[in-house]
Amino acid sequence: MAVQVCMGATLMCSFGTAPSTLSVLPANKTFAGGPVAANIMDNAPMVNILPFAMCTSPANPTVAAATAAALGVLTPMPCIPATAAPWAPGSPTVLIGGMPALSNSCKLMCNWAGVIQVSVPGQTTVQVA
Repeated sequence: MAVQVCMGATLMCSFGTAPSTLSVLPANKTFAGGPVAANIMDNAPMVNILPFAMCTSPANPTVAAATAAALGVLTPMPCIPATAAPWAPGSPTVLIGGMPALSNSCKLMCNWAGVIQVSVPGQTTVQVA
């Protein structure tokens, strides 16, 4: 079984240079082992998904411009997450606030080609199917 992800979970982006933390607003009033539980719609950049320090994705326009200015040498730029779609796939049987619960096996795509995944779910006692 997968583990329920909650406030304070550690996230990592495939193009980020440092981990980040998931921020979950208490709007759904559901808790998992203490912290606020997350659902697949907790995907808002700069609200739920905080920056991963520097971005190294050539698909990111700021990285592409800095790399071009450096004559082709990859030049990381500050990360500004760009997530439009919800986390996938979500829990098929557990709903939080009417949406599938966020489990530690879910992934989130960044518009700049990064894949964001959960490294540490924030708690270890509550599991979801």
